[in-house]
Amino acid sequence: MPLFSHRSSASSGSAGSAPLPSFYSAKPVKPSKPFSAFSSTRIPWPILVFSLLCLLIGLAGTLFALSAIRRNQPLPIFRCGTSEDTFRSFYSSSDSGKLVGDSNKGLVDRPKLLGFVGIQTGFESGERRSALRSTWFPSDPDGLLRLEQATGLGFRFVIGKSKDVKKMAMLEKEIEKYRDFMLIDVEEEYLKLPYKTLAFFKAAFKLFEADYYVKADDDIYLRPDRLATLLAKERSYSMTYIGCMKKGPVITDPKLKWYEKSGHLIGNEYFLHAYGPIYVLSAEVVASLAAARNDSLRMFNNEDVTIGSWMLAMNVHHEDNRAICDPRCTPTSIAVWDIPRCSGLCNPASKLKELHKIGMCSKSPTLPPDDK
Repeated sequence: MPLFSHRSSASSGSAGSAPLPSFYSAKPVKPSKPFSAFSSTRIPWPILVFSLLCLLIGLAGTLFALSAIRRNQPLPIFRCGTSEDTFRSFYSSSDSGKLVGDSNKGLVDRPKLLGFVGIQTGFESGERRSALRSTWFPSDPDGLLRLEQATGLGFRFVIGKSKDVKKMAMLEKEIEKYRDFMLIDVEEEYLKLPYKTLAFFKAAFKLFEADYYVKADDDIYLRPDRLATLLAKERSYSMTYIGCMKKGPVITDPKLKWYEKSGHLIGNEYFLHAYGPIYVLSAEVVASLAAARNDSLRMFNNEDVTIGSWMLAMNVHHEDNRAICDPRCTPTSIAVWDIPRCSGLCNPASKLKELHKIGMCSKSPTLPPDDK
């Protein structure tokens, strides 16, 4: 006789009997899943994923902090909007006052100068900049500062931006080496020179408090000492436009270099305006340009014509000075370039060095000797 016998449902509900455990049921029982000792302590997967993400973020933050501590801190850059002066950032660092002692404490956001000279350059003009740095333009920050102290003129290479990553990388290396650039937020393109010129004057006015602002190209030979003498001259006009003034026929043939697509607005002959390689605007003139909206000024094809049209509208005084467009070095020449053959020096990279070897160009007195 078996130890246990199944009873009917009626007998199982009798008063003296206790209910049977489920595993004694007459119904077939499905096999249960294997028992796990950890089933009662299992962590929900969303919490587990969140915890792992927090751990990874924490590790990444720690690594970034360590790398930031070990990395050399970049030099601060004097910035106004999207324009940068990489030269003054060099002298604002704590270990760069070797030349001037405590004078670097006087660096301010908008230093006072007799004149600020922006040497317009481009990404393809590396040889020109190299030639300039081996002639009249100082090749190191100390030399550039000495020139500024001696003449009252600040000098920078002015360049825009490029979408070419390699060009921008090469520029950054050059900036790191020489610290002599003003960077402006405009696309560097020949057809956009009027826009670059306006951006330059706006940036220069905001970064420097100068009596005069000079736009110069990177293919002229310049005498900074004589330029300072010109700018220091007493003038009765507060709104002054200094340059080598010219007039000429308007070019309406699209096949020619100086084609002007808006020539019908000008007529047959250009109005009086300065040659493009170098000209000067007084502070009051530049202040008006700095306050103007970019889209409120008409842009012609040619940069010098564009500036000349603005000067007509502003009723400035035109000061013609042939010493800033001299085709050869003389006792009074301020800027030398191959007028009228080239808009600047022909073959400037080599011609700059040739001129610098001529005593009349580089070593003659600032002022011509008095006639006796």
